[in-house]
Amino acid sequence: MTVSDFNFDLPESMIASQPLPERDASRLLCMPESGGAMEDGMIRDLPQLVQSGDVWVINDTKVIPARLIGHKATGGKAEVLLLEPAGDAHVWHAWGKSNKPLRPGTEIIFSESFSAQVLCREGKNIQVRLIADDVPASIESVGHMPLPPYINRPDSEADKARYQTVFARHAGAVAAPTAGLHLTAELMAAMQDAGATFAHVTLHVGPGTFQPVQVENLKQHVMHEEAYIVPDDTAILVNQARYEGRRVVAVGTTSLRTLEAAGQSGELLSGAGRTSIFISPGYHFRMVDALLTNFHLPKSTLIMLVSALAGRKCVLSAYEHAKENGYRFYSYGDAMFVPRVGVIDGITR
Repeated sequence: MTVSDFNFDLPESMIASQPLPERDASRLLCMPESGGAMEDGMIRDLPQLVQSGDVWVINDTKVIPARLIGHKATGGKAEVLLLEPAGDAHVWHAWGKSNKPLRPGTEIIFSESFSAQVLCREGKNIQVRLIADDVPASIESVGHMPLPPYINRPDSEADKARYQTVFARHAGAVAAPTAGLHLTAELMAAMQDAGATFAHVTLHVGPGTFQPVQVENLKQHVMHEEAYIVPDDTAILVNQARYEGRRVVAVGTTSLRTLEAAGQSGELLSGAGRTSIFISPGYHFRMVDALLTNFHLPKSTLIMLVSALAGRKCVLSAYEHAKENGYRFYSYGDAMFVPRVGVIDGITR
């Protein structure tokens, strides 16, 4: 398949630039398991979609204010997007942006007590040494929330809470696991009352999730790599559900990628790892039976992942339905519930 097979037109007016006042007020498009019509609902309807014994897996990563805006010692503007520590709390892998390339030795000043020195550079990838008495506290006080590039506005104080799930625990992501943004403690309690059990994984979402696929042939695409952790209790819950024929529902593509990456043997393995798994049509799912997800960018690896679960034509048809019915798209937008289709184009999933 080619990247063009996953293209669609979207008016800019349909991109949600702000979250709704209430997390669970978003709309929910439910795709049928086989045949039937799509149904328009609300996120608040999720308890009605729960099947007794479901295990719903959420990503408890926490977004850090990873966007550092400053200036070089020479006065020119410079920006650093922190990606992950390079084995040291003071040394980070990052992306750099300036009017001129950020060369090794360049000093970038963020505040009177917080700066960085560029150690090395390869393209926009740089390594920096952060200089402060307390680096984590300086990042928290000076950094900006790294909103996706399609949200064309500066971050606000409200984004510190709303571009974060209510169950965020482990700091390290530079993008939110956006399907989880819809959930509230009250909604999750109602889902538990309906028979769902929640399990946690951690995948620190990187900026590669927003990067366009640069090749036309999908077989040539190299996926970005991200770090994950599967706790022991999550592995036990998921494996028991699989053994007993109960559903495993991924809340977001990051939870799904974690489960599938750690479940390649057919059994979910606990522990830490890194994954560059690329899920596209033809992929054989081992762990996940359904997915809660937002609407994704054209030609993105994320719409390819959803298409692997439910079929490209069905997914693109659902996107057209969403456009015709005024759904809001992308990180602060509405959501879909996507059950895994058993057979797509004659291939058993």
